[in-house]
Amino acid sequence: MKTTFKTALLALLLICCMTLLCGVPAFADAPDTALPVRVVTLNGTTGFGMAGLIAAHNAGETALNYSFTVDTDASNVTAALVSGDCDIAALPTNAASALYNKTGGKVQVLALNTRGVLYLVTDGSVEVGSIADLDGQTVYAPAQNPSFIFAALCSKSGIELNIDTSYAQPAELNTAVAAGEVSLAVLPEPMVTVARSQNPDLVTALDLTAEWDKVFKPGSLVQGCVVVRTKFVEEHPAEVAAFLEDYGRSVALLTEDIPAAAKAIEEAGIFAKAAVAEKAIPKCNVCFVTGEEMQAELGAFLEIMFEKAPQSIGGALPGDDFYCILK
Repeated sequence: MKTTFKTALLALLLICCMTLLCGVPAFADAPDTALPVRVVTLNGTTGFGMAGLIAAHNAGETALNYSFTVDTDASNVTAALVSGDCDIAALPTNAASALYNKTGGKVQVLALNTRGVLYLVTDGSVEVGSIADLDGQTVYAPAQNPSFIFAALCSKSGIELNIDTSYAQPAELNTAVAAGEVSLAVLPEPMVTVARSQNPDLVTALDLTAEWDKVFKPGSLVQGCVVVRTKFVEEHPAEVAAFLEDYGRSVALLTEDIPAAAKAIEEAGIFAKAAVAEKAIPKCNVCFVTGEEMQAELGAFLEIMFEKAPQSIGGALPGDDFYCILK
């Protein structure tokens, strides 16, 4: 009896020591499979990584009780987070930072899901071999995130030009580009692939991620992320950890089986045509980055945007509590 008690005591002490050293809870709760976990994602590239998880849930292959909504407007997604109508959402990184600032820290970022997806497209009427060739030109860019990023890139590169944001949404600009109404435009994938399929004369002249890496810290262009309501992660850390595992597997599908991922993207309503998504996926720079690496990369991006366009991230750099690093 004494030996048994002594063994149990030593085991308990060992668990406690490991907790202190590794930051892992000694008695982690199992996820509540009945708890509703409401997930909202934008259509387009920001939502690509969620498609596999949606497909797995629809097939009854996930343990958590998910509900998924796909939206076309980031403002609807942020409104759902503020109202508490969703728990986890995929958003542009600048929108996540702005929401953190607006709500006093009521959201946190869980993972990066998209690096740079912007490209300069030309109809051939203007020869573009480098970003310097854009000096003095008018370039159309969707409003918000793409235009802020492009403006920061041009400023750092010493380029003076007119950035026209009269086509507010990427889809609107894509239509104008495909119709030949615009000569120079910044478009995200998969819109580049859509435009070129409709107008074979279009040329992808510049990969803006590559141009960004020439003048800023390489790897610091990160455009998409997944966020969680701070209250939700405080109350349900086990479920959030389980979501991250599910989401990581979902993102991996985009490189492991591109045709299957493209099919899931179409079926989820994240993008209309699987064939186009399949061509675009390799150029979408979808990623899954968490923890300290996430904080380092996103922090570098937000510092650049704060210097160049502070309004784009909510007027201030988020605090360290913006980054949800699960232990």
